[in-house]
Amino acid sequence: MSDQPWTDRIVGERMTVDQEFSSRIASSEFSSQQWSLIMTATEFEIERPTDPEKARIVANTEKVDQIIPELEDVQSGMGAMGGPAGGVGDSGSSGGIVDSIKGALGMGGDGGDDHENQLAAAERLTQEYAEELQSHLESKGRWESVREAAAADASE
Repeated sequence: MSDQPWTDRIVGERMTVDQEFSSRIASSEFSSQQWSLIMTATEFEIERPTDPEKARIVANTEKVDQIIPELEDVQSGMGAMGGPAGGVGDSGSSGGIVDSIKGALGMGGDGGDDHENQLAAAERLTQEYAEELQSHLESKGRWESVREAAAADASE
């Protein structure tokens, strides 16, 4: 069991936290499909695992920036199928192909801001999730063993 990474040891807890966190996602700017993409691009790490007082779970969102355009594609697809429009609204469909080309060239009005806003929102939400996960592990008495496993993983 010691050869199992700490992330594999908490699969059950992650599933529980996923269920508990679903209401937070429902009230966010992201659909559940978008959140799934964000979580796929997010890696969770334990910062300072050897220090019991300062160790904490953090969301490494370095790869999330790469999937932001996919989030927009998912949202556009949902709108085309009559799904919820979310943060896209009417302004996203008013310019058609010209706005799409301008956006692709970086000339759109707030395309860059929208990208940055989505990235910031994804980073905030994934960190909230990380804090919720750690809190859940602590409440179940699993945090210390998970932290120790992460410290062992880090020393290998």
